[in-house]
Amino acid sequence: MEATPLTTTDQQEKKGGSNLRLQLEDLTFGSIAGMVGKVVEYPFDTVKVRLQTQSVDRPLFNGPLDCLKATIKNEGVQGLFKGMSSPIVGAMLENAVLFVGYRQIQRYIRMYSPPVQTPDTILDKDNQVPLSMNQLVLAGSIAGALVSVVLTPVELIKCQLQVQYGSNRYKGPLDVMKQTLKTSGFQGFYRGFLPTLVRETGGGAFWFGTYEYCCAMLIRRRQDKSEGRVTKDDLTAPELMLSGAMGGIAYNVSFFPVDVIKSRMQIQESVPGLSNKKVLTYAQISKEIYRGTGMKGFYRGCGMTAAKSAPANAIIFLTYELLTRYLGS
Repeated sequence: MEATPLTTTDQQEKKGGSNLRLQLEDLTFGSIAGMVGKVVEYPFDTVKVRLQTQSVDRPLFNGPLDCLKATIKNEGVQGLFKGMSSPIVGAMLENAVLFVGYRQIQRYIRMYSPPVQTPDTILDKDNQVPLSMNQLVLAGSIAGALVSVVLTPVELIKCQLQVQYGSNRYKGPLDVMKQTLKTSGFQGFYRGFLPTLVRETGGGAFWFGTYEYCCAMLIRRRQDKSEGRVTKDDLTAPELMLSGAMGGIAYNVSFFPVDVIKSRMQIQESVPGLSNKKVLTYAQISKEIYRGTGMKGFYRGCGMTAAKSAPANAIIFLTYELLTRYLGS
């Protein structure tokens, strides 16, 4: 007997009282997933930021491997983890906001623009008609825009600490906060907000969109070989990790030039020779990079970023999905 989809009203009556619980679950599971993923990716991120922010005229490193070797030689392995405490907190906040926002935005999309069921529609685990890919991409982009408000100050602190190659201008995250407040005021924490907003809005669409698309293709593939209904809960750990890895690569590569500009905006006062003493704008930094190294300057560290994003995001989505599957409502 074929399952009958629940209407929006039915779902509200059934789960109206549990929405707060779902938000708390997303908050908790997203935080844990973000923390685990950040530990995996952080050494690669340090290399990426140092490559992105080195002087256009007098680069310190010839490439990712050179940067990795030089960092370990001069600072030890711990040099790859400089400033990690702030990003750990940031990753927990970022993923909590992302997953809470993503699910809640989907809820509102269902209320105001319910998905249409077709003869080929496979109902999800809650017996609902799944949202279209366009709707999921929209939910991802809005969630990304929301998280940029939290992420900008966290990334500023992280980048300031990561570019302390062979120096210790800052003693730690709190020292960065104190000096930023002293020299630039509260608005100093939001230097680089525009590129962060652009990156996270577009990146959120690619991150969730690619992940959901890969999951949908894997579900469809299983469904063709099965007589019963297949949902995301039936996907194996390797399948979830593959989808997460593809989402991570799509997110990082799609808006990488914007990320390069963002990093340089946030640390330009900390790196000698990076720019003149005047704080440069988004457009001015773009021109400076292009004049110095051409288009390839916008892709410094892209290979390292793609390499670190695959395992990190595979773990983030696997952790979140398994926690939701076995401990969620």
